[in-house]
Amino acid sequence: MNMRNLVAALIALTLLSLVSLAPSAMDVAHAAAAAKPAAAPAKPAKPAAPATAEANKVDINSATKEQLMKLPAIGEAIAGKIIAGRPWANKSQLLSKNVLTKAAYDKVAPLIVAKQAGK
Repeated sequence: MNMRNLVAALIALTLLSLVSLAPSAMDVAHAAAAAKPAAAPAKPAKPAAPATAEANKVDINSATKEQLMKLPAIGEAIAGKIIAGRPWANKSQLLSKNVLTKAAYDKVAPLIVAKQAGK
């Protein structure tokens, strides 16, 4: 066997050993499928109770300045105006009394409520 044939044989053996060590396409597909977590069980399509939704809203009649400032579009100056204008009969007064712009009100309205004392 000459040197050229010997080198070719060694290359062929090396390639064959690498191919046999490499995972097949089916092995990769099975491993990927096994690695995927099982689908989470479907959650019931039950809306949150209104009381819970209201409880999570920020009350513009009792919130601190810091709590108000955590809301989108509410900075220190606007939080001060909200506190100074208390009590608010309803949250839409923030718009009608020009405390908030329409754009700011649209961002914050779903997150706030104007609770009345004694209710």
